[in-house]
Amino acid sequence: MPDTSAMGSALPPAGQPEPSQPVHLNDVSLDDKYTATSGKIFLSGIQALVRLPLMQKKRDEAAGLNTAGFISGYRGSPLGGLDETLWKTQKHLEAHSVQFVPGVNEDLAATAVWGSQQVDLIGPSKYDGVFAMWYGKGPGVDRCGDVFKHMNHAGTARHGGVLLVAGDDHGAYSSTLPHQSDHIFSACMIPVLYPCNVQEYLDLGVHGWAMSRFSGGVRTRPQNTGRSTGCKVDSVQSSQRSTPARAFGCEG
Repeated sequence: MPDTSAMGSALPPAGQPEPSQPVHLNDVSLDDKYTATSGKIFLSGIQALVRLPLMQKKRDEAAGLNTAGFISGYRGSPLGGLDETLWKTQKHLEAHSVQFVPGVNEDLAATAVWGSQQVDLIGPSKYDGVFAMWYGKGPGVDRCGDVFKHMNHAGTARHGGVLLVAGDDHGAYSSTLPHQSDHIFSACMIPVLYPCNVQEYLDLGVHGWAMSRFSGGVRTRPQNTGRSTGCKVDSVQSSQRSTPARAFGCEG
């Protein structure tokens, strides 16, 4: 008869649970929302807007382009904390050749963004192009109509592109009047992308830059800019190739 005493000694006494196996935890950092290139990250709508130019820089590098980024705008709810977050992430912006210069007002900021698409007109440039982002509250969109019309008429650089981020306040929660930016963008003949959640800030943001290079405006809502959620970055980061012009029905 075999000796089972050795076998039995490895089992816990009757009535006691078996010892649990150690759980492997991934190394995480508060900077993952800006540095992670795969998996899932947790970030707010404002932080997603800050991550966008970092993603665009990586996408351009994967396509063999040496680009830089430029951000300017004027604070105002629901985008009131965007400039503060940009200042806090300055080291990440600099590492990706992204320059943040807040505007004295919305239309001066928009004019500076317009100028970022003309760097190749004044002589040789160290970059293949500059992708730019303007941000402002809805009333700021109203006062920038003339700049937006002329900016859109002049067009963007081949490897540049402009993203206009308008913070709308439909319920007048922090504004004297309710407002929406669709009509102004339409009058300026600027296409509008409307993210419905934080994930779409990332997905439609890079899509908007691609559209701008070949032809944007992106509208935001307080429900999204003030919200935090988990977002997948694989689907955006893995598709590194720039969207071809034929995808938008135009070439040249």
